[in-house]
Amino acid sequence: MLKLLRIIVALPAILFLIIGLQWAVDPAAAAESLGMPLLDGLGRSSQIADTGALFIAMGLMILSGLLTGRKTWFYAPALMLFSAAALRLIAWLIHDAAFAPDMIAVEIVVACLLLISSPKLADKQ
Repeated sequence: MLKLLRIIVALPAILFLIIGLQWAVDPAAAAESLGMPLLDGLGRSSQIADTGALFIAMGLMILSGLLTGRKTWFYAPALMLFSAAALRLIAWLIHDAAFAPDMIAVEIVVACLLLISSPKLADKQ
């Protein structure tokens, strides 16, 4: 059962790494996959760097938690995902953004998965 849980937790980590790397090699496709246009100029630099870094960091932190057995590695990506879900709701409620229930659901489910599974996967604090 523990092996299956490790695989389930590793899947979003690998997906996050792939998305992050896609920002480096094919940012237009990465932007399109998230429903955003690829910006120009300094906006493009920030979009590629910030979004790519977010996904790469989350993927690496989750994998670090799986490899080291330290549950604290799961907390930061969970916080980042909960924050993204909250900010999507704020964008929708206050800033006239489109409602993104699918993205919010994924963010909340993966964040909960990380928090719930971290004590089971951890060897150390």
